[in-house]
Amino acid sequence: MKMLELYPAGTRLKLGSLTFTADDIIRFATKFDPQPFHIDAEAAKSYVFGGLCASGWHTCAGWMKNFVAFWDAETTRLNATGTDAPRLGPSPGFSELQWLKPVYAGDRITYFMTPLDTRRMPGSKGYMVITALCEGLNQNAEPVLRFNSNIIEFPAPEDKPA
Repeated sequence: MKMLELYPAGTRLKLGSLTFTADDIIRFATKFDPQPFHIDAEAAKSYVFGGLCASGWHTCAGWMKNFVAFWDAETTRLNATGTDAPRLGPSPGFSELQWLKPVYAGDRITYFMTPLDTRRMPGSKGYMVITALCEGLNQNAEPVLRFNSNIIEFPAPEDKPA
């Protein structure tokens, strides 16, 4: 089964949610984005955000964590019904990344993916690229993250051209 057969273009999939704690924000930022407004709650008060907030990369990592968990569960569910799940692989890239609103300690972000279209990869042996709108909304349904992602869909072994 192909992704757009399973989820037609425009189907908004709820991937899951993640609550950002101050400890998690500081831990992530200390390793990957050590700007004062991500690692020091007191210093953060004097920056444009007015308080400790998550790195945008942390919110993106949250999207990926939820996508992988969602897709693992979907693959298990489909296989249990005798349906071959689409074989999804890495992303060859993304575009139009927007961090729309700060994510503060205590915010709960719910992540979504909406498949938009699919196209054959030039020169590939039946590989497709799915384009999807990816989003994160806070507990007030305000968008905090948005980007367009490309995901490789591999053909089932029996579908590969000779």
